[in-house]
Amino acid sequence: MTEERLIISRKTNNKFFLMIAIGVVLLIAGIIFMAAGGVADHGEGHGEAAAAGHEAASWTKRLFVNLWLNNVYFTGIAIVGLFFVAVQYVAYAGWSVLIKRIPEALSYYLPIGAGVMLFVFFLGGHDIFHWTHDYLYNQYLEDGVTPNPQYDPIIAGKAGYLNTPFFLIRMVIFFALWILFFNWLRRNSINEDINGGTSYYHKSIRISAMFLVVFGISSSIAAWDWVLSIDTHWFSTMFAWYVFASWFVSGLAATTLTVIILKQNGYLKMVNANHLHDLGKFVFAFSIFWTYVWFSQFMLIWYANIPEESIYFIERLSGNNGKYTWIFFFNLLINFAFPFLVLMTRDAKRQMIMLKIVTIAILIGHWFDFYLMMMPGTMRGDAGLGFIEIGTALIFLGVFLITFTKGLTKASLVPVNHPFLEESVHHHV
Repeated sequence: MTEERLIISRKTNNKFFLMIAIGVVLLIAGIIFMAAGGVADHGEGHGEAAAAGHEAASWTKRLFVNLWLNNVYFTGIAIVGLFFVAVQYVAYAGWSVLIKRIPEALSYYLPIGAGVMLFVFFLGGHDIFHWTHDYLYNQYLEDGVTPNPQYDPIIAGKAGYLNTPFFLIRMVIFFALWILFFNWLRRNSINEDINGGTSYYHKSIRISAMFLVVFGISSSIAAWDWVLSIDTHWFSTMFAWYVFASWFVSGLAATTLTVIILKQNGYLKMVNANHLHDLGKFVFAFSIFWTYVWFSQFMLIWYANIPEESIYFIERLSGNNGKYTWIFFFNLLINFAFPFLVLMTRDAKRQMIMLKIVTIAILIGHWFDFYLMMMPGTMRGDAGLGFIEIGTALIFLGVFLITFTKGLTKASLVPVNHPFLEESVHHHV
């Protein structure tokens, strides 16, 4: 089997850098608009707020929240790439061998994700996480007698877990483990290309089994830390599954979209409609899985109607002057109804154009899903969808694409000595 090497043209790389440049320009324009007061970046008048000096102060907060949102989203896609590869190894799967280098390369973003996560938390942690403020934990003022009006018994009760040192320790450990396992599996995969034999394959299975245990624990805690703790009073026992489902379907969509784009550009010659069909089934199935978790969480909270639980959905449905209502319904439409209806037939899962449209929609849709998870708890009624949001998203997308495509060029797109390569070439469904 001959190896296929991806060559990224200067023109393509320039497009990625242009995307980052446009993002930077939009971001600066958005910041200037907000700092100027009067009219917020999302085009709504905030005269009174501006007069109170509120709008001028909040552009930094909005910037930090956007940085956090995009980084959590792209970090999730990066780690899901490794998760997908690990699952294929542990399942002894043969069909996915021809496309495995694509999810493998997604994880090249992880070191950048780690750096951005630490940077944003150190600079903007107070803007994103209410629980980072020290005054919430002191029952009395400095004199030890006067009750502290800002004391929060609920947040103080969570101090054993939600405190800055422990939070940072968890973050560093998770990224260190993820990057370690990624490098380990990737090195094994490339050595298999060079040396052949089955020893690397069996070693990869053992590494993958260990990683899946680590991933199960770390991804759940990361979801609580990075997303759930924004709404410190609220909690949901299904939230880790919900974030995982959103990450996973985004990672699947990114993998499928990359396979299609590479195939349209003359690469992955041995990938056929059967491989696309299986990827399409994954995207279809996990869009439904995401909806199942979404509905289960929503329905139980709606049915119980307990104030401290239902506040989360009230803020997103009718609170904050209805600012998030359209996103709430758009979220369901683009992440469930659209992929469900379009990918229902066998033919649709085998057609590149259909899969391309659906995967792009899902990637946009789940960005909005994370937007809806984070913005009401941080920006409240001051959030928007303006230059700052579009600019930040473009910057992150450009950086992600540069690291991802560079990762793809570092090894053959076809794992030439994988023991199940022949099975993948003759895969039929």
